[in-house]
Parts: sequence; C-alpha cells; structure tokens
Amino acid sequence: MKLIGIEEHFLTAEIKDAWSAIGLEATDPSVAFHGGPLEKRLTDLAEERLAHMDEAGLDVQVLSLTTPSLHDLGPDSVDLARRVNDAVAEAVARHPDRFQALATLPVAMPDEAALELERCVRTLGFKGTMLCGRVGHRNLDHADLLPIFQGAAALKAPILLHPRAPEQTVRDAYYSGFNPQVNAAFSCFGLGWHYDAGIQFLRLVLAGHFDRFPDLQVILGHWGELVLFYAERIANIDRVSGLNHSIATYFRRNLYVTASGMFLPHYLEQAARIVGRERLLFSTDYPYQYRPGRDARRFVEICGLDEPGRQALAYGNWEQLIKNLPHAS
Repeated sequence: MKLIGIEEHFLTAEIKDAWSAIGLEATDPSVAFHGGPLEKRLTDLAEERLAHMDEAGLDVQVLSLTTPSLHDLGPDSVDLARRVNDAVAEAVARHPDRFQALATLPVAMPDEAALELERCVRTLGFKGTMLCGRVGHRNLDHADLLPIFQGAAALKAPILLHPRAPEQTVRDAYYSGFNPQVNAAFSCFGLGWHYDAGIQFLRLVLAGHFDRFPDLQVILGHWGELVLFYAERIANIDRVSGLNHSIATYFRRNLYVTASGMFLPHYLEQAARIVGRERLLFSTDYPYQYRPGRDARRFVEICGLDEPGRQALAYGNWEQLIKNLPHAS
C-alpha cells in the first residue's frame, strides 16, 4: 500500500539566517527548536531523509517549510520564497516518486504571495501551500490576506494550516511562570501551538471565508488541532454566527485532518466522526515525530479502518484532494 505523508518539513540555511537577522528567536521561542540533530534532518533533502522514509515505511513526503516560515520577514521574503521554492522543486525533480511539495509564500506581501502560489502550482507542480498562523499581528482572516485565500480557491490548491507560537502577550498571560524551557514547551509543542492553529481555522470559518470561497480546502494537523474535540460546543456559535451554513457543515465540506505523527486510533475515530473518513490524511510530522521501527506504516495497518478506509487514509484521500490542480506547464 502506497503511504504518503502530507506534513513533512524542511528548513534551509538561508531561511534560518533570515530569522536570525531580524532577531526572531527573541520573540518566537520555536526558532530555537530547529537546531542540533533536528536541523541536520530538516536541511537534508537527499539520502538521509530518504533512508528515514524507508525505515518508517513512508513512500512519499509532501515537503513544507517549517514554522514560523516567512511570516515575519516582510518585503524581502518575496525573492526568498522564490529561491526556496525553486530549490525544493529541484529536490522533487531529483526524486519525483518520493517527494511532492507545498509552496512557501511571502505572506507579508499578500498580492505577491498569491502570484507565487500560482507559479508554484502551475509551473513547478506543487500541491498547495502551508501557512503558519498569524502574519505579524494579523490573524489569517484579516482582510489584507484575502488574496492568498482567493488564489488558493481559484487554483483548487489546499492550504495546510500549521501551528506557530502564540503572541508574546498570550504567552505571558497563559504560558509563563515556569523556567524558560518549560515556558517555551508549554506555549509551543506542549499546547499553545495547537490552540493557536485551531483558533486560526475557526476565525476563517467565522469570518465567512468558506462562504466567500466554498471550494477552499484547509488541512489541520494533529487530528484537528484540538478543535474537533469540542465540535459539539463550537456548534453553539451557530446561533449568532450569521453564516450561510452550520459550523458542522464547514467541518465536513472545507476541512481535512491529518495525523502529524500522533498515531492514536481513538483520535482518528473522533476525527472521522466529525469530518468523515474521506477527509482523513496521513502524515508523520518529520522530523519532529520521527521514530524508528516502521511505526508509520504499522499505524495504518492497525488504525481500525477497513481495507478501503486504510487505502483512503494512506494515499487515496490526498490524491483525490489534489486531482483537480492545474497541470504544471
């Protein structure tokens, strides 16, 4: 059975240097997570990554730039995004049966970001894009950022919505008071990242993005970034939302959910109940959740789905999602 991981990350030295040049590590604790052995795995788009894929039983990685991507880099990110996307396109060309890619966008410049997404899909053959929550102090539903969502909808290009660290004021209010290491872990991979990503998706719903763009498809990792576990409570917002449909409708019409290396059958069961089996995707969240022992493939085998369901999770739902993308010229 072919196994495709749709949330698998990379980093380049140029982007890490760009983060350092603006002192991003002082305002985003996640920047510090990308050093040491993880940095070596993130920056490798060749033999070591392929060996880890083989060991995990993963046939294809869909590559995306790790958080916080280019969200804080301003006008300089336009040329940087092009260079990054061209480099990743070369890696895909070297291993076309092993790699696909999501576009890196200069999101601080929304019109240019929409153009770069179109170039990546139509010319480079990329399969969508990944966004990492807020752009500066703007949430993703901000009117300034509409060109990105309009462009994605027109291209039928899915958007993987990845976590990023909450704003400093939020971290100070909710995730501080311990030692720096605990504060950082609590505000990022411990919990804060996932609240932030789930809230960004709900903001898109409540702002009417899926009424404006009914075909727009968003992917949440980590089995829905906590949102799906409170779907019943969130549904109460229907009484005041003024939206065209119930929030449950947007879950089943506009949202895909992926594992992000959290290989827990009861989480899969909850996600399937809310969004439907045809909207479940597979991912390992490489290299952050990489573990030896072929546990990626083993999870698909024991996840509790029947054979058609396992095939859909492993590759079929992803291929269905991207089948109407424009063909690369």
